[in-house]
Amino acid sequence: MSELMSEAEELDAADGLAAVRERFVLDDVTYLDGNSLGALPAHVPDRVADVVRRQWGELRIRSWEESGWWTAPERTGDRIAPLVGAAAGQVVVGDSTSVNVFKALVAAVRMAREDGAGGAVGAGRDEILVDAGTFPTDGYIAESAARMTGCALRPVAPAEVPSALDGRTAAVLLNHVDYRTGRLHDLPALTAAVHAAGAYAVWDLCHSAGALPVGLDEHGVDLAVGCTYKYLNGGPGSPAYLYVRRDLQHRFDSPLPGWNSHAEPFGMRPGYEPASGAQRGRVGTPDILSLLALEAALDVWDEDGVSVAAVRDKSLALTDFFLRCVGAYVPDGRVESVTPAAHAERGSQVALRCDDAGEVMKRLIERGVVGDYRAPDVLRFGFTPLYVGFADVERAARVLARTLAG
Repeated sequence: MSELMSEAEELDAADGLAAVRERFVLDDVTYLDGNSLGALPAHVPDRVADVVRRQWGELRIRSWEESGWWTAPERTGDRIAPLVGAAAGQVVVGDSTSVNVFKALVAAVRMAREDGAGGAVGAGRDEILVDAGTFPTDGYIAESAARMTGCALRPVAPAEVPSALDGRTAAVLLNHVDYRTGRLHDLPALTAAVHAAGAYAVWDLCHSAGALPVGLDEHGVDLAVGCTYKYLNGGPGSPAYLYVRRDLQHRFDSPLPGWNSHAEPFGMRPGYEPASGAQRGRVGTPDILSLLALEAALDVWDEDGVSVAAVRDKSLALTDFFLRCVGAYVPDGRVESVTPAAHAERGSQVALRCDDAGEVMKRLIERGVVGDYRAPDVLRFGFTPLYVGFADVERAARVLARTLAG
């Protein structure tokens, strides 16, 4: 047994989160793709079966009230809130990340212009800044939102945002963690810079929520969105969430006003009057089956007393150990890490540049190590501390080395 294998065993034995692994449906595969789709919490199938058979099958329409279906978007939002550093009443669950990006970005531009009503400084705000390396759908949505609001769209690297801000900037859309490289961007400093310029900050938390502290309230973030099927393990296509800071909720003007966000949804009035609070972020009838599967998945955090701080500590330890193992096992020059070494700049993944990355990942998966590939040359490995252990990490690096050797 190699020294690194022995060290992995020792680290797993001392891991305070090791027992949580038993809460998930896992097999002999080394699963390092939780940053694309989280593993299934073992208790979720029975909970979903109850929703289908009893709540839908027996109670039927009564479940909107008796089973709490109607309030599930806010109730589940309050479960997610502490995982992103938010107090209750500011997160609502529903729709996809793309739809929530659209709602948040258009609302941000509208608030920026409202600030300038009467000829004040906000009147000329006609530009949206977007992370130049953003996940494609965020860019597509930002472009559409810019057309809709009559704004120019300006792609900017996150590090260059402070120097790009000016009196024209209405809103800035940024990713907390870069989906390709795993780089963690400085949310507190960038949010402060956006505010100093009189603009609004919209953050995409897809690759950070459930993996590291976010601090939405602490850092005064205006609006944020995120998916729930990665580190929150909500299941394929599980609904996303929208955060609206409490003091902005009365001004949140959604471009998608639906009956679920009406102040009197069952009044069936022709005129729209927005509800108060986070409910303004709702649109239409929620996807109950996926929503309640997500709500059940979040039990892992509550019932096991898992803290985001503990998850972050283990995440950094896992990624550090993986980089060490790669350095020890993989021949020099065969791969190059594009993930920052500094903890303050690293999310919960490691991206390795490799000339034949697509074929290498295919062979890795055949050998029981599941990561993913991002064109043109990136092997991407995600580390979900709730169920990934140090032995998984060591094995992944060892199989990678063997795969690269042919």
